[in-house]
Amino acid sequence: MTAGSAPDPVEAAFEAVRRDDFLRPEERGFAGQDRAIQIGYQQTNSQPTTVRAMLRLLDVEPGHKVLDVGCGSGWTTALLGSMVGPTGSVHGVEIVPELVEWGQQNLAAYPTAWTSINQATPNVLGIPDRAPFDRILVSAEAASLPGELVDQLRVGGVMVIPVAGRMTVVRRTDGEPTVERHGHYAFVPLVEPD
Repeated sequence: MTAGSAPDPVEAAFEAVRRDDFLRPEERGFAGQDRAIQIGYQQTNSQPTTVRAMLRLLDVEPGHKVLDVGCGSGWTTALLGSMVGPTGSVHGVEIVPELVEWGQQNLAAYPTAWTSINQATPNVLGIPDRAPFDRILVSAEAASLPGELVDQLRVGGVMVIPVAGRMTVVRRTDGEPTVERHGHYAFVPLVEPD
């Protein structure tokens, strides 16, 4: 960073939120490794370089209202909370009840009252009744682009989601959304409605 330039919001979030606070005690020694780490229930705490890439593509700004789908341990929810600040809000959603409870406990260690983790409603993707969102981050791989999540984006909003092995950036417009693909990634599968 050069003198007088603005701090990188992604790096600032990584400095403010410790990954090991979102890992099981027996896994915390691996927090500095650049790899996905198991958190139980066939879920992982994603690789830091992948999370950084997703957050950069998402382009979160202070004051944004963000949906975090598949938030697991709450790490990405806390990172997003650091980025949006107290004028924004982050709504994490997770399908595994035990991870919802654990993620809520992890998140409570940080003074970010504008963040929350919610139990996913069966057969519902995201949180439609809290839409629209400025940004949506999805940390699980969809087989195809889920229209129900696109519908929860505000016009002008952005979603970052792994789709069929490709990191996908979706921008909501007045017409058809624009879609860009960036690189190949592996994620746990997104649990989609029947």
